[in-house]
Amino acid sequence: MSAVITARDLRKRYGKRVALDGTSFEIQPGRIVGLIGPNGSGKTTTLKAILGLCRFDGELSVLGMDPRKQRDALMNDVCFIADVAILPRWLKVKDAIDFVAGVHPRFDRDKAERYLANTKLTPNLRVKAMSKGMIVQLHLALVMAIDAKLLVLDEPTLGLDIMYRKQFYQHLLEDYFDEHKTIVITTHQIEEVEHILTDLLFIRDGRITLAASMDEIGERYTEVMVEPQQAAAANALQPMTQRTVFGKPVMLFDGVPRQQLQNLGELRTPSVADLFVASMKGSYE
Repeated sequence: MSAVITARDLRKRYGKRVALDGTSFEIQPGRIVGLIGPNGSGKTTTLKAILGLCRFDGELSVLGMDPRKQRDALMNDVCFIADVAILPRWLKVKDAIDFVAGVHPRFDRDKAERYLANTKLTPNLRVKAMSKGMIVQLHLALVMAIDAKLLVLDEPTLGLDIMYRKQFYQHLLEDYFDEHKTIVITTHQIEEVEHILTDLLFIRDGRITLAASMDEIGERYTEVMVEPQQAAAANALQPMTQRTVFGKPVMLFDGVPRQQLQNLGELRTPSVADLFVASMKGSYE
C-alpha cells in the first residue's frame, strides 16, 4: 500500500532559526503514529507542512498530494485538532453542529451528538459560558465526527482533566479509528497515548532521530534493573543511559540481544517516556 505521508529532506527556517533540517520519514495507512519531541524540536512545523500551512523546501506527499499546491483538495480527507481550540464566544453548541454539517460533506451529525451526550454540553450552551475543558470537548466532537482518512492531533487533550483525556482516547479507538484511517499525534503526555500507538517518530533539532514500530521498539530496546554484582559486566555492554531505582542501577540498552542481558538482572521493555528521555539526552545541555 502507498504511504499516507512521505517526507524527503524537508527544510524550513524562521529567520536564523532552523525548524526542519533535512526531515525525512514515511507513515503508512492504518497506523497511529506518535510524533514526539521536546519544545522547539520541529513538531509543530512538521504538522504545518503536512497541512499545507507553511512554506518549506523538500518533497512532501500527503495522500498522494502536495500540500503546497493541492491544499483545498487535501483538506477534504484530512482533519486537524490544534492545541488551542478557538471558537466564537457567542456560538451555541447546536449552531456549531449546524455550521460544520453545512460545510463538510463527511460530517456525521449523529456521531457528534453521541459524543456530546457523554459531556455536560447542552444544545443551547454558548462558548462564553464554557470552561476551557468544555470548549476542547466541543471542538473534539466536531472534528472527530468528520470521516477523514488522516487525522492530525496536536496536543488534542490539552485542558481536559484526566477522566476526559482517557475517555477521548477510548473514543478515538472505538468510534473513529479503523484500517482505512491514519492518525498522527503530538503530545507531552506520552504515558497516556503509549497504549494506542503503533509507531513512533522522535524528532530533535528538526531531524527524525527514531522511526520505528512499537513492535520494533520492543525487540530493539531493553531496560535492565542490574544486580549490583553485575554492574561492571553491564557497563561493559555500553548502555545508552543509566539511572538508579531503589539503590539498583537501571540501564537501557539498544540492540543488545536479550539472552545476553538475562543474567544481569530483571529485564523489561522501556516505556516510551523513558526511551524518549534517554534518546533526547543532551537536548537541554
